[in-house]
Amino acid sequence: MSVQILIPTPLRQFTNNLESVAVEGNSVGEAMKNLCVKYASLQKHLYSDDGKLRNFVNVYVNDEDIRYLQKEATPISAKDILSIIPSIAGGMY
Repeated sequence: MSVQILIPTPLRQFTNNLESVAVEGNSVGEAMKNLCVKYASLQKHLYSDDGKLRNFVNVYVNDEDIRYLQKEATPISAKDILSIIPSIAGGMY
């Protein structure tokens, strides 16, 4: 089953400047791994050396943060949209 993953602007350089990518997967983890198979240069930006999603990478299924669902085991369907949202530090104080 194919699902759309929205790619944030800083990572589009690794997906041929695509704003979204269709990948196969029945769970968030499967879809994210398949994204990295399709665009191997994304792997180091999304995953640490131990194979876990980096702390600053937030993934949402529709509007739900996967950290509050079943994390990477969260099931997905063709109607779902995954969003990769990198954390941003800094700002004014």
